[in-house]
Amino acid sequence: MSSSLGLTPELVAYLARANPPEHPALKRCREETARLPQAQMQISAEQGAFMQTLLRLMNARRTFEVGVFTGYSALATALTLKEMHGAAAHVLACDMSLEWTTKARDYWREANVDDAIELVIAPAMETLKARIAEGQGGAYDFGFIDADKTGYADYYEAGLELLRPGGALLFDNVLWSGRVVDPADTSADTTALRALAAKAKADPRVHAVMTNIGDGLLICVKL
Repeated sequence: MSSSLGLTPELVAYLARANPPEHPALKRCREETARLPQAQMQISAEQGAFMQTLLRLMNARRTFEVGVFTGYSALATALTLKEMHGAAAHVLACDMSLEWTTKARDYWREANVDDAIELVIAPAMETLKARIAEGQGGAYDFGFIDADKTGYADYYEAGLELLRPGGALLFDNVLWSGRVVDPADTSADTTALRALAAKAKADPRVHAVMTNIGDGLLICVKL
């Protein structure tokens, strides 16, 4: 089961009872994905609930996502956007895997939000750059990045260009199961995550905060 870093199973269960109940399709997605060998790639239920609350606070209508997997985060996002904005809700979902996103589409259809999600199977940077070239810079309220860590620096720049002022960009796995504080870990992924954290902290274009929700979230609000 995917849960936030450091939480005991008892605390995860307590959070589930205290938070708003998951939509049945979200619950099925989470439980079925938890049985897969790659289950650690899925965000936790409490992270999904946090994202939904943030979307409500922002009154978000248009979002993009890099890294779909089996669709939990896109589903959580689309449910909230569609509840607030109906047919005007839009999620641009970027991924490379037909296998995983086929599963995702099943959950989206079950929740009746598939019409709000535009899935593009292609390298995410190609998709994001194409949207910028089409004049969509500043047209999005929110972006969620949960993909290849060495690509985070590029997603950061493209994401900021797509966001409106006041929009938020979230990066997942920034604590990397604690490996970011291990000086012996100089792997490409860990190094990229440390560099992203330092860049966001020093960047005058954003207000950046890191929190330990999930495996660590970096939240960058575009100024």
